[in-house]
Amino acid sequence: MANQSQLVFQDASSPIMEELIEFHDHALMVALMICSLVLYLLTLMLMEKLSSNTVDAQEIELIWTILPAIVLILLALPSLQILYMMDEIDEPDLTLKAIGHQWYWSYEYTDFKDLSFDSYMLPTTELPLGHFRLLEVDHRVVLPMESPIRIIVTADDVLHSWTVPTLGVKTDAIPGRLNQTSFITTRPGVFYGQCSEICGANHSFMPIVVESTPLAYFENWSSLLSS
Repeated sequence: MANQSQLVFQDASSPIMEELIEFHDHALMVALMICSLVLYLLTLMLMEKLSSNTVDAQEIELIWTILPAIVLILLALPSLQILYMMDEIDEPDLTLKAIGHQWYWSYEYTDFKDLSFDSYMLPTTELPLGHFRLLEVDHRVVLPMESPIRIIVTADDVLHSWTVPTLGVKTDAIPGRLNQTSFITTRPGVFYGQCSEICGANHSFMPIVVESTPLAYFENWSSLLSS
């Protein structure tokens, strides 16, 4: 859950999000080095007198041609690795289908016979003490922790986007199309997200709440809900 005036990412709750944060820090360090070098060269040129050495310097031209290529490679390799990791779906333990509506989410646990429900945002007048306004829902998505989860996302009317930042998940919900992604929750907790695609007047009022629990709790919850 993000805090007020927070300048960094939320704590990662999945391996993919950990990789994304590490790549973000890596890219920032590269940008800091480039800015520092450019600032140093600008200062040097303003402080020193111009000479003929700066007019024809093939060695310097060779360096500032090769150096940016090396920097781009250092950024591209980890970026491509993360992209392939995000697209990889290998034998999930559970499949969840999320359907976007105006303006709520429907969920179907496809591995169970009769386990589906709609998830609406709780109005402020019905919000329990200590819960988050505009983020809490009447039915949370409960998932087992440390288990590969595949989520299939689609929409019933207009474009939506199923997004949970702390899990590193953002998948567009498109009518007539099934998009899928996967993640693993590494710790128990309650993770909040929102629709990230402008979908109408109440776009800001269709939150997502994922509750990561131990496997035994999930089995009890699923048996009670499907009975």
